[in-house]
Amino acid sequence: MKVQSLSVCVPSGCINKCRFCVSHMRRQEGLYKNTIETWGYAYADVVDYAKRLAFARDNGCNIAMLTGEGEPTLNMNFLHYFSDVNSRLQSPFRWIEIQTSGTALDKDKLVGLRREVGVNTISLSVSALDDDINAEYNRTPEKYKVNIKELCRLIKDFDFNLRLSLNLTNALHSFSPVQILERAKCLGADQVTFRVLYTSGKRTEEDEWIKCNQLDPKKVVEIGEYIVKEGKPLEILPYGAVKYSIDGLSVVLDGDCMSTEPKEVMRYLILRPDCRLYSKWDDKASLIF
Repeated sequence: MKVQSLSVCVPSGCINKCRFCVSHMRRQEGLYKNTIETWGYAYADVVDYAKRLAFARDNGCNIAMLTGEGEPTLNMNFLHYFSDVNSRLQSPFRWIEIQTSGTALDKDKLVGLRREVGVNTISLSVSALDDDINAEYNRTPEKYKVNIKELCRLIKDFDFNLRLSLNLTNALHSFSPVQILERAKCLGADQVTFRVLYTSGKRTEEDEWIKCNQLDPKKVVEIGEYIVKEGKPLEILPYGAVKYSIDGLSVVLDGDCMSTEPKEVMRYLILRPDCRLYSKWDDKASLIF
């Protein structure tokens, strides 16, 4: 079994109520027990959790992505727990990333992520390059609205790698691929991932919003063609996407961010707070062990 990365599901709430949120689409509350916090970080959980982390490492997985169905930075206690268990592995994860919308991410948390959790790369997910539109699409309360430019500056000040994960909404319609990448460079990004929005096919409120507000497929094709024409191929990622170098940026167009297509190589394993590994976010039957 070959695995590209391990998605570590961090149990947490979320300040946002993103109009396209896949977690809201799945509506799987109660399907996965949070045994770690329920049992107070008991020894048995540490053993089970470490066993799954080690399994991922044994199968060639080098990347631990701290993510979840909420905002992972809202549960720093759990992140410290992960770090503690990981540090005790015979072969711990050294390549650690975190996916965040940036809400409530401040200097203190950045210090903790860098020095205590061992995060190397912050993947900042945005729905627009404009603060107000980003907040509107993410339905972020006014007091938590993300100042994208300032947050990116802070992330770079603390010497993280910065990946700008752009959800392809219609807010990008008026931007050319060149303008988007120029803006990303101005924000200090090292990497850019263009993320095609995912629909569940269940006619949820989020599905309907995506149908009306996703970036025009013609613009997505335009972005893809620009990347191929202007970029220098670096490598083929295990799940099939190609990473390109464009003007010093690492660029990927991700059309399968939910790993919905069956592939010989697993895009990721998911370690949930029930101390079990799964291969799909939206299917409990994908339990591995």
